[in-house]
Amino acid sequence: MKVPAAAAGERLDRFLASKLGSRAAAERAVEAGALVDGIVRAKSHRLAGGEEIDLPESVAVPVLPPPAEPEIVWEDEHLLVLDKPAGLVVHPGAGHASGTLVDALAGKVAGGDPERPGIVHRLDRDTSGLMVVARSEAAHERLRELVRERALERTYLALVRGRPRSRGGKIDAPIGRDRGDPTRMSLDSASPREAVTHFEVERLLPEHALLRVTLETGRMHQIRVHLAAVDLPVAGDSVYGVAEPGLERQFLHATQLAFPHPFSGERIATKSDLPPDLAAYLTSL
Repeated sequence: MKVPAAAAGERLDRFLASKLGSRAAAERAVEAGALVDGIVRAKSHRLAGGEEIDLPESVAVPVLPPPAEPEIVWEDEHLLVLDKPAGLVVHPGAGHASGTLVDALAGKVAGGDPERPGIVHRLDRDTSGLMVVARSEAAHERLRELVRERALERTYLALVRGRPRSRGGKIDAPIGRDRGDPTRMSLDSASPREAVTHFEVERLLPEHALLRVTLETGRMHQIRVHLAAVDLPVAGDSVYGVAEPGLERQFLHATQLAFPHPFSGERIATKSDLPPDLAAYLTSL
């Protein structure tokens, strides 16, 4: 099996675990003599990306079912707009070498990085909702231009703990990798990048508020970091927000996506209602 570039820096055992189904199976493969470019390596060996891993014949590689294809809400020969379910990783990366959205769309999308074909923006694994994906190299480049021009109108619904001090607001605060923990994004960063988020109150509840959030920029974890910074943490967010009994993931859904078609200029406007798990939780409050 070939190590994708996205897995650079990942431990050998963790990479194998994503392929073999468990850390125990990965450790057995290493102990049995798995080869990395023809050399036996320790389980803690850091991969560089691009290596070829050969497993001993005694190690069985499970055949995993392909990920379910997400609902397509709009399409033509140039692009797809899809409704991503929660729990689905967009493209291969550390800890997720397969079973991604890119795998589900294999053969239907193209352009850009061959390991993440067609992708011009993404949603976190546990964020559901709308994404646009390119179907050709030309479409990918034009969609990237729309992103650079901030012509991609992205609207989310976010349930937060707390009560906003106003009916709406603008959060203009650069974010980047946290100085102390590079797995997190933060306002306290050595390499901050411009980040702007707008929000409006959709509904007030006794201890929560449902916000309609729009993005000017699209930094990693931007909404979650920005809302936490103004004391409105996203409900169910285990990294930046607060745990909520009965909520299994962060309450964040990309509900509207609009943009001018990259070739015709026609305005494309799509909408996705709250999925059943989030709608039921909101009703319970």
